[in-house]
Amino acid sequence: MIRRWSVSGLVAASLLTPALAACQADGTDQPGGAGASASSAPSASAGTSAAKQALLDSTREISQGNFRFAITGQGVTSRGVVHQPSRSAQLTVAFDQAGGKSPINFDLIHVEPESWVKLDLNGATGIPALDNLASGKYLHLDQSRIKDIRDLRFDFSNVDPAGSAVLTRAVTDVRETGPGTYAGTINLAEASEAAMIDPTSLTALGVEAKSVPFTAKLDDQKRLTELVIQVPATSNTKAYDLKVSYSDYGAATPAQKPAATEVVEAPAELYDLYR
Repeated sequence: MIRRWSVSGLVAASLLTPALAACQADGTDQPGGAGASASSAPSASAGTSAAKQALLDSTREISQGNFRFAITGQGVTSRGVVHQPSRSAQLTVAFDQAGGKSPINFDLIHVEPESWVKLDLNGATGIPALDNLASGKYLHLDQSRIKDIRDLRFDFSNVDPAGSAVLTRAVTDVRETGPGTYAGTINLAEASEAAMIDPTSLTALGVEAKSVPFTAKLDDQKRLTELVIQVPATSNTKAYDLKVSYSDYGAATPAQKPAATEVVEAPAELYDLYR
């Protein structure tokens, strides 16, 4: 269910997918996109239960852009930090491999107005033009050449890597199960814009996508700390949990530029993957 980069997209740098994927300006398929800003969470209405309103309200702090996050699901783990005050962000992605190291790891750093990507392919084969891409160094990105490359940009107007505001709006039933804990169902068909929802997997779920179980946790300040979507099995995949967690609200550490000795300019092959 987590949005996946294609091989070329991953090598060129979504939940991020969150997981995390593993950005694009409209807020989908990107490390910094949620499909809709968390600040757009609606206010309470006669048709909104207290439990659902608590979930909607819990996503507001995300839009402030100062937190750490992790997204896991279906063999992909993404982690990172968003730090709006310093206009910086970092996203790391690993594709899990049973019994061994992840075959592909990816690290994207953005410190406005610059960004870098580092690739660790761990012996992955069958991908052309890798020698210059997997150099062991951070590849400094030419901003003029990535302006139309969604996977290599970060949009600070839409900072949620998962799209939790979109997901909570699609909740169809929810109950409070304890202090700060919730459970219910969510209509993923109405949350397709959320950055960690993969359209292909959504199609595979068919009618089951309209009522998928989830759990959520809030901290003592009623901010979302964990959302777990219990994705059912399909004809092609086993059932699994798609999980996003948030921490360090308002206290995240800014992303840091890589040391100059660890940086080379990105080769033409990186940009050529998108032609």
